[in-house]
Amino acid sequence: MAFADEVQRIGEPVRRWASTQKQEYAQGENRPLGGLLGAMGVYSTVVAAGAAALRASGRELPSRIPAGDAVLLTIGTFRLARRIAKDPITSPIRAPFTAYRGTSGHAEIAEEVREHGGVKHAVGELLTCPFCLAQWVATAFVFGYAVRPGPPAWRP
Repeated sequence: MAFADEVQRIGEPVRRWASTQKQEYAQGENRPLGGLLGAMGVYSTVVAAGAAALRASGRELPSRIPAGDAVLLTIGTFRLARRIAKDPITSPIRAPFTAYRGTSGHAEIAEEVREHGGVKHAVGELLTCPFCLAQWVATAFVFGYAVRPGPPAWRP
């Protein structure tokens, strides 16, 4: 039990410091800093695992992305992130984390984060923000591009 006691001894000041930072940052609002930190951890883990998998595969990575491909990746990122965050057809993905508030534009839905505080709040913010989602979508596209650059091979 000496190890557990040592972890408790070291962890307590860290927890106190984190709690103080959250209170000073939030100014009385219920901000999901723990959930957001978790989302950053998941993103970092996915990127590190993807990079390690690419490196282990021995694939020859492209030395650069041609301008035309970069434009397509950019447009695709914008459209997919917006579709996930605002489109009526993807509302079932957002439903566990958001509440419907009406329409916000042509073929777009206005939603609010349903739960305040915690992981569900952080996921709700991520799923309703096309700018936030764009980072995740772009990362997926770039990994896809690294695995298979160029158009797919057509077979007769």
